[in-house]
Amino acid sequence: MEAIVKKFQSKFRKVREEMSQWDELQSCLISQFRNACHILDRLQVLQNSNNYGVLSCVTGMRDALLEKQIESFRNILVSMRKTLEEFQGIVLYLDKIHRDSRQLVKGSSSHLTMKQLQQQVGVKPSLIYCLDSLMFIHEIYNSEYLLKIISDLSTVRNGLKAQCQ
Repeated sequence: MEAIVKKFQSKFRKVREEMSQWDELQSCLISQFRNACHILDRLQVLQNSNNYGVLSCVTGMRDALLEKQIESFRNILVSMRKTLEEFQGIVLYLDKIHRDSRQLVKGSSSHLTMKQLQQQVGVKPSLIYCLDSLMFIHEIYNSEYLLKIISDLSTVRNGLKAQCQ
């Protein structure tokens, strides 16, 4: 039983590392999102020819600036997609850890009874608590990932819709 607890400790260390990676990706996604919003704001200004003043006599200036901003916006969208894929990788990994942990308990050499699963080893939590916690962590991060996809898509769609009007 203690061997299984040690394996769970190892799994929770890996989960903690993934959660740290999630936090880093979260900062990155916020930065990318902020940059995309700034570009959308600039596009509104660049579309108005009155904002060019004396530069309006330069042929192709407006189109070149708009094209450059749109290209930057597309690059940011690609980066955001890659960041979301990394979030998805973490969610899939957390799911794998949970499934592997369930299998570890089911496939242990001495099939554990419910009482053994609920038993604590010293100050360490019970195995059932560990399994439930892994499932809970996966559910939380999976839900947050799905929310990120929905909110990112709707925000980008609304920003593009505003630019087209």
